Amino acid sequence: MKTVGPATGSAAPVRLTSYARGGGCACKIPPGELEAMVAGLLPPLSPGQTLGPGQTPSPGQALDGHEDRLLVGLDDGDDAAVVRTGDGTAVVSTADFFTPVVDDARDWGRIAAANALSDVYAMGGRPLVGLNLLGWPRDVLPAELAGEVLAGALDVARAAGCLVGGGHSIDSPEPLYGMAVTGLVDPDRLLRNDAGRPGVPLTLTKPLGVGILNNRHKRTGEVFTHAVAVMAALNDMASAAALEAGAVCATDVTGFGLLGHLHKLARASRVTAVVDAAAVPVLDGARESLRAGYVSGGTRRNLDWVRPHLDAGRASEDQLQLLADAQTSGGLLVAGEIPGHPVIGELVPAVAGATLVIR
Repeated sequence: MKTVGPATGSAAPVRLTSYARGGGCACKIPPGELEAMVAGLLPPLSPGQTLGPGQTPSPGQALDGHEDRLLVGLDDGDDAAVVRTGDGTAVVSTADFFTPVVDDARDWGRIAAANALSDVYAMGGRPLVGLNLLGWPRDVLPAELAGEVLAGALDVARAAGCLVGGGHSIDSPEPLYGMAVTGLVDPDRLLRNDAGRPGVPLTLTKPLGVGILNNRHKRTGEVFTHAVAVMAALNDMASAAALEAGAVCATDVTGFGLLGHLHKLARASRVTAVVDAAAVPVLDGARESLRAGYVSGGTRRNLDWVRPHLDAGRASEDQLQLLADAQTSGGLLVAGEIPGHPVIGELVPAVAGATLVIR
């Protein structure tokens, strides 16, 4: 925890998480509300066009003849937008920011940068340049702390080979930080969430539980260095391994939890996802912290959202909350087997009334 005095100049530890209602990706707008919010942005169907269950019309339909350039847009809530450039490549564009997930300013910057870059890796791309997005309560927190956040983000961007070219800042009631990231991807080797097919295994490249441990950190001040290390780790090698294995379908696991993101993937791909709960990796201390009551509101909202589409089998409520845990800078969820990472289930033909089955 950084020991920099507040704006008054007095020396005292600054707990960044105390300046925000939520923390990390758990502060996302709930998935059901978000989908209702953006529904009006999608154009009406073309004459005679029909869609399958869970499908939405492509925003490219309304782009006046340029629809073939927008390879990925609003359609299925994918991780980033992808636009074909016309020279055999495509541009990946994304933005992600959130309130403090840890009290250490530099660690928060590292985690937020890794989280923003993850959207590019989740599409199979490589990041080129990031722009800082900073909101800072300048009358409450010292500017030096904001500098630490930016320095942490720069460390991670450099490790990713990604340039940082400025950005934008505002005076805001709560501290906010993230990045807008632009990258490149081969349009013929995209990882997208609507390309899942029955019979393909599911691989998860980072353990679950950071949301629970972050909630405990926010409430008690306890520091979980292993959780920080997981959140600050890049998904670059996992993305490259997925492409090497021939995967075409993937997403990253962030604020909507494993179940939320897997529901979106299965719905977009028109399949059902079967999860082997015992095979899902979990961070040390997460189960104990869950039993002690350190569950975020975002996790509960995630579970409420997927329940109508979930066959929970014999899974306990604790198991379901862990599978719905709101992650920050989580791993890649890949439809395919990735060496060195656990297979946690498989995709099967669509089951009526259930995109998710727990066994």
